[in-house]
Amino acid sequence: MKSHFFVKLIPPRPAFHLDITPEEAAIMQEHSVYWAELAKQGSVLVYGPVLDPDGVYGMGVLSAESVEEAQMLMARDPAASLMTFKVSPMRAFLPS
Repeated sequence: MKSHFFVKLIPPRPAFHLDITPEEAAIMQEHSVYWAELAKQGSVLVYGPVLDPDGVYGMGVLSAESVEEAQMLMARDPAASLMTFKVSPMRAFLPS
């Protein structure tokens, strides 16, 4: 049975969303493609940027067999070279 994990992607600097370089933008494009594919496969329930006034960050809710699998999915993310991420187990209540 799959479990759910909340993932927080923390950018390399507070103004990342404002001063992203062309190289970083290319990596973030690959990141978007990667997450869209995970969503198609059913491994991601929801994802996207959180426009928190205290600092923008990314989030996702993963569906995986284990925390190790969730961490592996994150390690394969092209943005793992730019961002740090935190994976936390969660109890997702999904509509039936």
